[in-house]
Amino acid sequence: MIYRLRHVTTYAYAHSVDLAAHLLLLTPRSLPGQNVVRSTLAITPTPSHITEAADHFGNAATRVFLDKPHERFEVIAEALVEVRFPDPPPPALTPPWEDVVAGARRSEAAEFIFPSPLAPLVPAATGYAAASFPAGRPVLVGLLELMGRIRRDFTYKPGVTGNNTQVVEVIESRTGVCQDFAHVMCAALRGLGLPARYVSGYVRTRPPPGRVARRGADQSHAWVEAWMGEGFGWVGLDPTNDIVVRDEHVVLAWGRDFIDVSPLSGVILGGGEHGLRVGVDLEEAEGPVAA
Repeated sequence: MIYRLRHVTTYAYAHSVDLAAHLLLLTPRSLPGQNVVRSTLAITPTPSHITEAADHFGNAATRVFLDKPHERFEVIAEALVEVRFPDPPPPALTPPWEDVVAGARRSEAAEFIFPSPLAPLVPAATGYAAASFPAGRPVLVGLLELMGRIRRDFTYKPGVTGNNTQVVEVIESRTGVCQDFAHVMCAALRGLGLPARYVSGYVRTRPPPGRVARRGADQSHAWVEAWMGEGFGWVGLDPTNDIVVRDEHVVLAWGRDFIDVSPLSGVILGGGEHGLRVGVDLEEAEGPVAA
């Protein structure tokens, strides 16, 4: 599937901003299964300095510095991305989850076992996950069951949580949005010793004919990648929609939780109160596609 992506972020400040430094994670990753045909960032006002370099997690990071007064800051990210992640292995043929735990600390996935600020170890989350992982169960069987339970047991309701909402609050209320459900799943799996990383990106805006629209479209989306052991690697799981990531998602960045992958963050001098407007479209490309 080939998608055209457009993500517009606009800040309007009550007073002039004299200096600003921003970190942008708005360029899709080039991955096996994800080919970035082209990608651009249009930044207003024009920064005085721009650097592009991968961050600790290998995400494509753009750092910008503005030293001229401005009352508006806007970033328009556009990309053409071809996506088709491989199907996961047959769930019953994946290793027992205890074997994955035993090998995790010696693996490439080791850093995603440990708690993080927005996906800490929460006994209630660990206990919730444990019901999907009885002794000897193949790891992907348990992962798929846990993902489905989150979709069924939690209510998707925008506006009731924020970027800093804690996992324990979401577990108690059983309410939130994609970011919250991804944090719950990461915390739950890490509590069992299974590596899980938080993924930011997008899910297609309009569904195929006859299909229900995905939750989390028309804005940035979040899901989880879980490690299934040596030789099996990572699998993308979207608990908000109860789907395996194949051809409806575009990956921007991954990290331990939202703090690591916020699409736009930074510091400013001045500005006062501000308004924020974000718009996202991820639509299937029509007609011939040129690089």
